[in-house]
Amino acid sequence: MANVILDAVTGIQDVPTAAGEIRVIDPARLEEIARYEPHTDEQIELALEQAHAAQRRWSELPVETRSAPLREAARILRERRDEYAELMVREMGKPIGEARAEIEKCATGCGYYAENAVRFLAERVIESTAQRSWAAYEPLGVVLAIMPWNFPFWQALRFAAPALAAGNGALLKHAPNVSGCALAVEALFAQAGFPEGLFRSILVAPARVGEVTERLIADPRIAAVTLTGSERAGMAVAAAAGRALKKSVLELGGSDPLVVLEDADLPTVAAAIAKSRYMNAGQVCIAPKRVIAPAAVYDELERLVVEAVEALTVGDPLDAATQVGPLAREDLLENLERQIEATVGEGARLLTGGRRLDRPGHYFAPTVLGDVRPGMTAFAEETFGPVAALVRAADEDEAIELANDTPYGLAASVWTGDPRRGLEAGRRLRSGALFVNGVVASDPRLPFGGTRRSGYGRELSEEGIREFTNLRTYWVGS
Repeated sequence: MANVILDAVTGIQDVPTAAGEIRVIDPARLEEIARYEPHTDEQIELALEQAHAAQRRWSELPVETRSAPLREAARILRERRDEYAELMVREMGKPIGEARAEIEKCATGCGYYAENAVRFLAERVIESTAQRSWAAYEPLGVVLAIMPWNFPFWQALRFAAPALAAGNGALLKHAPNVSGCALAVEALFAQAGFPEGLFRSILVAPARVGEVTERLIADPRIAAVTLTGSERAGMAVAAAAGRALKKSVLELGGSDPLVVLEDADLPTVAAAIAKSRYMNAGQVCIAPKRVIAPAAVYDELERLVVEAVEALTVGDPLDAATQVGPLAREDLLENLERQIEATVGEGARLLTGGRRLDRPGHYFAPTVLGDVRPGMTAFAEETFGPVAALVRAADEDEAIELANDTPYGLAASVWTGDPRRGLEAGRRLRSGALFVNGVVASDPRLPFGGTRRSGYGRELSEEGIREFTNLRTYWVGS
């Protein structure tokens, strides 16, 4: 099992050095920007013991006290926004404007739980045969978080803010190529006033990720585990958590459909596709991977989408004018090339892009594939890069059928001139979230998560803060 976890969870940027160091490479310039010494077994043990001890004391404090440092975390995030954003850009390549927006979103999330944690975790009085009976949300302990590189601050903060407010501690195993971000998040919580050791980031050499992850999940001081990553990673971590009989929350991949009805405003839809599918160079779990439109509007939509995509600015992610930066790693480029080549070979049409760009860095031209059909690679697999698959349906009914023809179920959107019609169509889709006439996005106020092979459990909103609590029943007789 350790090898399965290793393959699924590492997020390897490059082959480690002979000494086992973690090398971080700027994906826009292919320059090494940092080397980190992985934590030893003794250092990982110390981090876990610190988090365990700090959490036991932390859990005894009232929710008001536990949520208060989140206000300071929000302030620090905004104060150091540009510094954090540039670190993100250098490590994984997203455009600087998107990186700054990510930090602002993290600040908003921290503020949201600072304001609402007390209400979300309030005891709930229940009438019964007892003199008094109620339900309480009590912390579980230390939660192991295994997080990906594509939103290096947001993925960590959206888990940690509610988990810490709920009285838990946290051990973060981040992707190696964003090790600087991982350490920055740890420092952020310390600076915001959370107890020393309550939140720790551990740096694990890629070759040891499987071994260390499995050992941590089995350790009795780890109460639960959460992972955002691939389907394969989720299966490996869920199996390890199952053997240990521990709670797990999984936010996995998706092949999200964007369904266009005949009465939709096609220019608006095309602009939304160009924005949502190609942000972060297409490396977004909830981006619309498959655009499905009835034959009556397909040709016009195809023309508009190609036009909008070809107008995107590809360039240096540190340039504020850039809309599409490099992919984060070489292996992502190689896999995307394989998927596009296979899909075209299966009969799809390459409408634009479809190639690496002749410049330093992991750049790939924004790509549109036309007349993608079920069974083709880009229809069946999650494509994690700047490529949209356009799918032609006979009518609305077939569009819904095609949208559901996937084992995934993260999110879906429907676009129409009549929101009521869109909601009716959307209810027939199977997904963890449905957006009508809007780009799918996570929001601290709304629960977020998938169904089927896109995972289980929820983050954000009140459901998110309660995921890592023990819903305890109290019954008091006379």
